[in-house]
Amino acid sequence: IEEMRVPTTADLTAKPTGDGNDTAGFVCRAARGQTRYSAHAYGLAIDVNPFHNPFVKGALVLPELASAYRNRSWVRDGMLLAASPEVEAFTREGWTWGGTFSRPKDYQHFSNTGN
Repeated sequence: IEEMRVPTTADLTAKPTGDGNDTAGFVCRAARGQTRYSAHAYGLAIDVNPFHNPFVKGALVLPELASAYRNRSWVRDGMLLAASPEVEAFTREGWTWGGTFSRPKDYQHFSNTGN
């Protein structure tokens, strides 16, 4: 984990810089593109090193500057892969890893709700 802190309201409403790598668990916010609360709002999800483990949907990569990390075969420090100890630990406890989603891929994301 490169950085971990509790986000402020200003953090949640600020325009993204595209280079964030802040691991986040509890964040009271709506799910991306929806009006319902996300699993993060209930403390049932965590995003680990989002810069190294981006959200990928077609050509869209978030954070924006993390596109080099969409290639999971070029392994670098901080990247989560199926055989990573972090992925194995979370899945052993019944959590789902977003790297197993068919589309979009959400390599940073773990949840115990399955999404």
